[in-house]
Amino acid sequence: MTEWETAPAVVETPDTKLFGKWTTNDDVQISDISLQDSIAVKEKYAKYLPHNAGPYAAKRFCKAQCPIVESLTNSMIMHGHNNSKKLMTVRIIKYAFHCIHLLTGENPHLQVLAVDVSPLHHGSSNSFAIKKKDELACVAKSNR
Repeated sequence: MTEWETAPAVVETPDTKLFGKWTTNDDVQISDISLQDSIAVKEKYAKYLPHNAGPYAAKRFCKAQCPIVESLTNSMIMHGHNNSKKLMTVRIIKYAFHCIHLLTGENPHLQVLAVDVSPLHHGSSNSFAIKKKDELACVAKSNR
């Protein structure tokens, strides 16, 4: 009888790449401290596809563990005639990431845009909440 040789254990695990192309490193830094626990961009949340049907609505705070790209996918399938067409939305996101990669040459998953386009940030009256606040302030001022 011959002795069996044992194979060495693999220590390194391969990187999980989104769509098999882009890594999800820990390079993303979230500056807002209140959003750090809510946005899942770390390596432990990395997936190959943003379509894993995880139980993110089963428990109270499991939604925070949903990867950010899958959250984008889920938000896109809720509007209009794209309702419940997740595979089409995954294909659209893959194409958009590919276009970003071709234009910038960078990892589209790690690209962080610092542009805040919300009307609340600029103090404009395009927001319904700002209009109501201004209206209440005007009525209160006239009653003095």
